[in-house]
Amino acid sequence: MDITERFINYTQFDTQSAEDSDTVPSTAKQLVFAEYLKKELEHEGLSDVEMDDNGYIYATLKANTKNDIPTIGFISHYDTSPDCSSANIHPHIVNNYDGSDILLSSADEQTGRDAIAMSPNRFPELLQHVGEDLIVTDGTTLLGADDKAGIAEIVEAICYLRDHKEIKHGDIRVAFNPDEEIGMGAHYFDVEKFGCEWAYTMDGGDVGELEFENFNAASAKVYIKGVSVHPGYAKGKMVNANLLAMEMAALLPADERPETTEGYQGFFHLLGMQGSVEKASMHYIIRDHDRERFEERKRLINNAADTMNEKYGDGTVTVVTKDQYYNMKEKIDPQMHVIDLVLHAMQDCGVAPKVKPIRGGTDGAQLSFKGLPCPNIFAGGVNFHGPYEFVSIQSMNKAKEVIIKICSLVADFNH
Repeated sequence: MDITERFINYTQFDTQSAEDSDTVPSTAKQLVFAEYLKKELEHEGLSDVEMDDNGYIYATLKANTKNDIPTIGFISHYDTSPDCSSANIHPHIVNNYDGSDILLSSADEQTGRDAIAMSPNRFPELLQHVGEDLIVTDGTTLLGADDKAGIAEIVEAICYLRDHKEIKHGDIRVAFNPDEEIGMGAHYFDVEKFGCEWAYTMDGGDVGELEFENFNAASAKVYIKGVSVHPGYAKGKMVNANLLAMEMAALLPADERPETTEGYQGFFHLLGMQGSVEKASMHYIIRDHDRERFEERKRLINNAADTMNEKYGDGTVTVVTKDQYYNMKEKIDPQMHVIDLVLHAMQDCGVAPKVKPIRGGTDGAQLSFKGLPCPNIFAGGVNFHGPYEFVSIQSMNKAKEVIIKICSLVADFNH
């Protein structure tokens, strides 16, 4: 089985996670794939293969030398995003992509559906993969390269190392987990059981991406109390919670939203709102790479609530904030050998590194704060979480090569 066949096989499992669930994993269907993956690792001859009650899979490729080599790990998540369906995925391969529009699916007269195409005019990143073989969807589901491409790369790399004993390495641990897409992937990860000095998540985007900076993140729930009165007799009595929600939103900086920011710039993002005259609620996420600025953003939204309460009365607006994760950079900086090894491996594999901050989060951020330094390496997928997702077969193979090279370099690591 090669990396393409392995990945396409993985996409046939619907592993969509669900934010409104209180189970672990958040969806039972994730466990169907987890069971399959566990058996696959056993079939490939890995040691210590186990899956816990929460669907976390751990396994080991044993060292092939008696030298004192650090135990490192590679991690990927197997859930797919709630943002787009992952049921009945129909991937197909565009061989030797020529830079033109890609027809994902033809028009369907029976359903009245128009043809679906992906154009470099809209997705210019396609042009970076001219001459490569692309795996795409049929335009009705996501593909699942986030992060089944990462799983395929890890498994293929481990199998290669298993079969090429001339490449010396220490114990290599692998782990695959559910629910990363809903921010829960690292919550039940057993760092002590994993037993690594450091690890890497294979969950980045296009070739060369290396990420060890991410947002500090918090959620903010805003609850607003209004007063409902018959509109015909409402003068001086009614307090419309919907309008107060709009006023509250206007107190936050209009130019600090996802659609107006980039790079290291943080934001307030209104994810959703519900309301009636009597009560309204808003759900924000707060993001910033800088920890001090992150704390200031949380104060700012609370100050906006104070302003509203001074105007309309105590208890009119309540804000509940909850920290979600922090910037892993503060945990990686003291151990930069973890990054230097990746940069060296990429160079040896002919990959130009693209070190950049993550405008989001990763399991690696939470794991870093649980004592496992864990930067994020590219898995090759592009346009995640939607029907225009694709991955280059050549990119997946490069990721596999980088994993192999990291393992061989660690064997020479002087710690």
